Amino acid sequence: MNRTTLPFDWIDPPQNKVAEDGLCIICKGARRLCGKDRCPLMIKFYAQQKTAPLIDFKDLSGSCPPAVFVGRYGYPKVDIGPLLPPIHGDTSIMDKPERWVGKAIDEITDMRFGLVRGKVRIDAKDFAKYGRIVDQVQELALTEKPVDMEASFSHRPRGRLILDDEVQPFGPSARMESMRASSGRFEKYLERSFYENDMKATDAVINAYENGTLISEIQKAFSTATMGVSGNRRFVPTRWSITAV
Repeated sequence: MNRTTLPFDWIDPPQNKVAEDGLCIICKGARRLCGKDRCPLMIKFYAQQKTAPLIDFKDLSGSCPPAVFVGRYGYPKVDIGPLLPPIHGDTSIMDKPERWVGKAIDEITDMRFGLVRGKVRIDAKDFAKYGRIVDQVQELALTEKPVDMEASFSHRPRGRLILDDEVQPFGPSARMESMRASSGRFEKYLERSFYENDMKATDAVINAYENGTLISEIQKAFSTATMGVSGNRRFVPTRWSITAV
Protein backbone atom coordinates (compact mmCIF):
# COMPACT_ATOMS: atom_id res chain seq x y z
CA MET A 1 0.00 0.00 0.00
CA ASN A 2 1.35 3.44 -0.85
CA ARG A 3 0.13 7.02 -0.98
CA THR A 4 -1.44 6.64 -4.44
CA THR A 5 -3.66 3.80 -3.27
CA LEU A 6 -5.15 5.76 -0.38
CA PRO A 7 -8.44 7.57 -1.15
CA PHE A 8 -7.72 10.73 0.88
CA ASP A 9 -4.49 12.68 0.74
CA TRP A 10 -4.59 13.55 4.44
CA ILE A 11 -3.70 9.95 5.26
CA ASP A 12 0.07 9.56 5.32
CA PRO A 13 1.84 6.44 4.04
CA PRO A 14 1.48 3.55 6.52
CA GLN A 15 3.97 3.31 9.36
CA ASN A 16 4.70 -0.32 10.15
CA LYS A 17 6.62 -2.01 12.91
CA VAL A 18 4.55 -5.19 12.59
CA ALA A 19 5.17 -5.57 8.86
CA GLU A 20 8.93 -5.60 9.27
CA ASP A 21 8.53 -9.36 9.29
CA GLY A 22 6.35 -9.18 6.17
CA LEU A 23 3.20 -10.51 7.85
CA CYS A 24 0.90 -7.61 6.95
CA ILE A 25 2.18 -7.43 3.39
CA ILE A 26 1.45 -11.12 2.87
CA CYS A 27 -1.95 -10.95 4.57
CA LYS A 28 -3.23 -7.65 3.09
CA GLY A 29 -6.03 -7.67 5.63
CA ALA A 30 -7.77 -10.69 4.13
CA ARG A 31 -6.10 -13.88 5.32
CA ARG A 32 -6.11 -13.07 9.05
CA LEU A 33 -2.58 -14.37 9.56
CA CYS A 34 -2.41 -12.58 12.92
CA GLY A 35 -5.15 -14.86 14.24
CA LYS A 36 -7.75 -12.15 14.81
CA ASP A 37 -11.31 -12.39 13.50
CA ARG A 38 -10.97 -9.09 11.64
CA CYS A 39 -7.96 -7.06 10.62
CA PRO A 40 -7.70 -4.25 13.21
CA LEU A 41 -5.65 -2.17 10.80
CA MET A 42 -8.34 -2.23 8.13
CA ILE A 43 -10.95 -1.27 10.73
CA LYS A 44 -8.87 1.82 11.50
CA PHE A 45 -8.36 2.55 7.82
CA TYR A 46 -12.09 2.48 7.03
CA ALA A 47 -12.78 4.69 10.05
CA GLN A 48 -10.34 7.26 8.64
CA GLN A 49 -12.15 7.13 5.30
CA LYS A 50 -15.41 8.10 7.00
CA THR A 51 -13.82 11.04 8.81
CA ALA A 52 -11.82 12.52 5.94
CA PRO A 53 -14.62 14.35 4.05
CA LEU A 54 -15.83 15.97 7.28
CA ILE A 55 -12.50 17.55 8.25
CA ASP A 56 -11.10 18.57 4.88
CA PHE A 57 -11.00 22.22 5.96
CA LYS A 58 -8.77 24.58 7.94
CA ASP A 59 -11.71 25.66 10.13
CA LEU A 60 -13.74 23.22 12.19
CA SER A 61 -16.73 23.47 14.51
CA GLY A 62 -18.38 20.85 16.68
CA SER A 63 -19.20 19.78 20.21
CA CYS A 64 -16.10 18.96 22.25
CA PRO A 65 -16.88 15.86 24.47
CA PRO A 66 -14.96 17.64 26.29
CA ALA A 67 -11.58 16.09 25.51
CA VAL A 68 -7.97 17.25 25.58
CA PHE A 69 -4.64 15.67 24.74
CA VAL A 70 -1.14 16.38 26.03
CA GLY A 71 1.69 14.91 23.97
CA ARG A 72 4.89 13.45 25.37
CA TYR A 73 7.48 13.86 22.60
CA GLY A 74 10.09 16.50 23.38
CA TYR A 75 9.04 16.85 27.02
CA PRO A 76 8.97 19.36 28.68
CA LYS A 77 8.20 21.09 25.35
CA VAL A 78 4.95 19.35 24.39
CA ASP A 79 1.86 19.81 22.24
CA ILE A 80 -1.44 20.42 24.01
CA GLY A 81 -4.91 21.01 22.65
CA PRO A 82 -8.52 19.89 22.35
CA LEU A 83 -9.94 16.82 20.64
CA LEU A 84 -12.81 18.11 18.54
CA PRO A 85 -15.27 16.11 16.40
CA PRO A 86 -16.88 17.72 13.31
CA ILE A 87 -20.37 17.10 14.71
CA HIS A 88 -22.71 18.86 17.15
CA GLY A 89 -24.75 17.33 19.94
CA ASP A 90 -24.02 14.97 22.82
CA THR A 91 -20.52 13.73 22.01
CA SER A 92 -19.56 12.85 25.58
CA ILE A 93 -19.22 9.12 24.89
CA MET A 94 -16.38 9.77 22.44
CA ASP A 95 -13.94 10.38 25.29
CA LYS A 96 -15.44 8.33 28.12
CA PRO A 97 -14.00 4.77 28.04
CA GLU A 98 -16.22 3.88 30.98
CA ARG A 99 -19.18 3.97 28.59
CA TRP A 100 -17.62 1.82 25.89
CA VAL A 101 -18.44 -1.51 27.52
CA GLY A 102 -20.47 -3.60 25.08
CA LYS A 103 -19.68 -1.37 22.10
CA ALA A 104 -18.41 -2.95 18.88
CA ILE A 105 -14.78 -2.27 17.94
CA ASP A 106 -15.96 -0.56 14.75
CA GLU A 107 -18.08 1.89 16.72
CA ILE A 108 -15.29 2.72 19.15
CA THR A 109 -12.79 3.17 16.33
CA ASP A 110 -15.18 5.43 14.42
CA MET A 111 -15.59 7.60 17.50
CA ARG A 112 -11.88 7.90 18.16
CA PHE A 113 -10.95 8.70 14.56
CA GLY A 114 -13.69 11.32 14.56
CA LEU A 115 -11.75 13.40 17.10
CA VAL A 116 -9.53 16.00 15.45
CA ARG A 117 -6.55 16.99 17.57
CA GLY A 118 -5.54 20.64 17.70
CA LYS A 119 -1.90 21.21 18.68
CA VAL A 120 -0.16 24.15 20.34
CA ARG A 121 3.42 23.89 21.60
CA ILE A 122 4.08 24.89 25.21
CA ASP A 123 6.56 24.33 28.02
CA ALA A 124 4.91 21.88 30.42
CA LYS A 125 6.81 23.32 33.39
CA ASP A 126 6.44 27.01 32.54
CA PHE A 127 3.01 27.17 30.95
CA ALA A 128 1.59 30.38 32.43
CA LYS A 129 3.32 32.55 29.84
CA TYR A 130 1.26 31.04 27.01
CA GLY A 131 -1.86 32.84 28.17
CA ARG A 132 -5.40 32.12 27.07
CA ILE A 133 -4.77 28.87 25.18
CA VAL A 134 -3.60 27.21 28.40
CA ASP A 135 -6.63 28.52 30.27
CA GLN A 136 -8.95 27.16 27.58
CA VAL A 137 -7.42 23.68 27.64
CA GLN A 138 -7.62 23.58 31.43
CA GLU A 139 -11.24 24.70 31.38
CA LEU A 140 -12.11 21.93 28.92
CA ALA A 141 -10.43 19.35 31.14
CA LEU A 142 -12.60 20.41 34.08
CA THR A 143 -15.91 20.74 32.21
CA GLU A 144 -18.61 18.11 32.78
CA LYS A 145 -20.57 18.14 29.51
CA PRO A 146 -19.92 18.80 25.81
CA VAL A 147 -19.36 22.42 24.78
CA ASP A 148 -19.66 24.00 21.35
CA MET A 149 -16.30 24.92 19.90
CA GLU A 150 -14.67 26.44 16.84
CA ALA A 151 -11.03 25.94 15.91
CA SER A 152 -8.81 27.27 13.14
CA PHE A 153 -5.78 25.32 11.93
CA SER A 154 -2.67 26.23 9.96
CA HIS A 155 -3.51 23.48 7.45
CA ARG A 156 -6.07 20.75 6.90
CA PRO A 157 -5.89 18.10 9.65
CA ARG A 158 -3.87 15.07 8.67
CA GLY A 159 -3.59 11.58 10.12
CA ARG A 160 -1.44 8.48 9.84
CA LEU A 161 -2.41 4.86 9.36
CA ILE A 162 -0.12 3.18 11.88
CA LEU A 163 0.27 -0.54 11.26
CA ASP A 164 0.24 -1.60 14.88
CA ASP A 165 -2.95 -3.10 16.26
CA GLU A 166 -1.88 -2.32 19.84
CA VAL A 167 -1.89 1.47 19.33
CA GLN A 168 -5.04 3.28 20.49
CA PRO A 169 -6.86 4.89 17.53
CA PHE A 170 -6.01 8.52 16.93
CA GLY A 171 -7.80 11.06 14.78
CA PRO A 172 -6.13 13.51 12.39
CA SER A 173 -4.28 16.52 13.77
CA ALA A 174 -3.03 19.98 12.83
CA ARG A 175 -1.33 23.00 14.33
CA MET A 176 -4.03 25.16 15.87
CA GLU A 177 -4.03 28.91 15.33
CA SER A 178 -7.03 29.74 17.50
CA MET A 179 -9.96 28.20 19.35
CA ARG A 180 -13.18 29.46 20.85
CA ALA A 181 -15.44 27.46 23.14
CA SER A 182 -18.68 28.14 24.96
CA SER A 183 -18.57 28.05 28.74
CA GLY A 184 -19.60 24.93 30.62
CA ARG A 185 -20.04 23.82 34.21
CA PHE A 186 -17.01 22.36 35.97
CA GLU A 187 -17.13 18.97 37.69
CA LYS A 188 -17.34 20.12 41.31
CA TYR A 189 -14.60 17.97 42.86
CA LEU A 190 -12.16 18.76 40.08
CA GLU A 191 -13.05 22.43 40.39
CA ARG A 192 -12.34 22.29 44.10
CA SER A 193 -8.85 20.86 43.58
CA PHE A 194 -8.18 23.47 40.90
CA TYR A 195 -8.76 26.33 43.32
CA GLU A 196 -7.21 24.60 46.36
CA ASN A 197 -3.63 25.74 45.85
CA ASP A 198 -2.32 23.89 48.91
CA MET A 199 -3.86 20.49 48.08
CA LYS A 200 -1.41 17.85 46.87
CA ALA A 201 -2.18 16.17 43.55
CA THR A 202 -2.37 12.77 45.26
CA ASP A 203 -5.01 14.03 47.67
CA ALA A 204 -6.93 15.69 44.83
CA VAL A 205 -7.04 12.44 42.85
CA ILE A 206 -8.19 10.40 45.85
CA ASN A 207 -10.81 12.95 46.86
CA ALA A 208 -12.32 13.08 43.36
CA TYR A 209 -12.32 9.29 42.99
CA GLU A 210 -13.91 8.66 46.39
CA ASN A 211 -16.67 11.12 45.52
CA GLY A 212 -17.58 9.34 42.29
CA THR A 213 -15.70 11.32 39.64
CA LEU A 214 -14.94 9.16 36.60
CA ILE A 215 -11.34 8.01 36.27
CA SER A 216 -11.13 9.36 32.72
CA GLU A 217 -12.17 12.80 34.00
CA ILE A 218 -9.58 12.69 36.78
CA GLN A 219 -6.90 11.74 34.27
CA LYS A 220 -7.69 14.77 32.11
CA ALA A 221 -7.57 17.13 35.07
CA PHE A 222 -4.32 15.56 36.28
CA SER A 223 -2.66 15.98 32.88
CA THR A 224 -3.55 19.67 32.47
CA ALA A 225 -1.88 21.14 35.56
CA THR A 226 -5.12 21.68 37.48
CA MET A 227 -4.03 19.64 40.51
CA GLY A 228 -1.26 20.05 43.03
CA VAL A 229 0.33 22.68 45.21
CA SER A 230 0.65 26.10 43.60
CA GLY A 231 4.06 26.49 41.99
CA ASN A 232 4.52 22.74 41.53
CA ARG A 233 1.83 22.19 38.91
CA ARG A 234 2.89 20.77 35.55
CA PHE A 235 1.26 19.62 32.35
CA VAL A 236 1.62 15.84 32.22
CA PRO A 237 1.53 13.85 28.96
CA THR A 238 -1.78 12.05 28.58
CA ARG A 239 -0.15 8.63 28.45
CA TRP A 240 1.73 9.30 31.68
CA SER A 241 -1.38 10.61 33.43
CA ILE A 242 -3.26 7.42 32.58
CA THR A 243 -0.48 5.40 34.21
CA ALA A 244 -0.27 7.70 37.24
CA VAL A 245 -3.99 7.78 37.99
